[in-house]
Amino acid sequence: MIELAVLDIAGTTVEEHGAVYAALEQAATAAGGTPTAADVRRWMGAGKREAITGLVTETTGRAPTAEVVEQGLTDFRARLADAYAATPPTPLPGVPEAITALRGAGVRVALTTGFDRQVVSGLLETLGWDDSVVDAVVSVDDVSAGRPAPYLIFRAMERTGVRDVRSVLTAGDTTRDLEAGSNAGAGYVVGVLTGGHSATDLGAARHTHMLPSVAAIPALLGI
Repeated sequence: MIELAVLDIAGTTVEEHGAVYAALEQAATAAGGTPTAADVRRWMGAGKREAITGLVTETTGRAPTAEVVEQGLTDFRARLADAYAATPPTPLPGVPEAITALRGAGVRVALTTGFDRQVVSGLLETLGWDDSVVDAVVSVDDVSAGRPAPYLIFRAMERTGVRDVRSVLTAGDTTRDLEAGSNAGAGYVVGVLTGGHSATDLGAARHTHMLPSVAAIPALLGI
């Protein structure tokens, strides 16, 4: 029986119109890198500090200084805030209803993200999502390493009192989400096709199920 659903935010539960991709590419470029859209896609789902470091290193052949990375992260936050102000993020179709159905059936719901706490707090405030909507929110600031490490999932388990990882379902729209779920040993590792990765892209990572969206999870669980 599934006790906990651990869901990614951007592209999985929230439609943010590709703003993360654009802001990350622009911030990495301003930090001295020369990333392409394909480069950025490889880093989606990762912590943004790690992503900026990786994008600059991969495209220049040298690692940026800590100061450059922190400036890049600040730049990323500002660009993302501007994008969200211009086009506010919204829940993906059917997601609020799916979360309500899961919680109504006794399944706890946690959101996890590669965003830092500052960004995710603003995002959730815009959506109007608080602890009356989900049981826990875990940001990359809360763990020692982001995806594909399993720590976001483990921290969600800690915060919701779930002890058996086999009773956890994870869902995300990137290969890093799926890798994190597999690395955690989750009972269900679900790829959803609402983000920037195709079924072919996601299919390259180990998973148990592929769904069109989070909205289909209750039916998958017979709820």
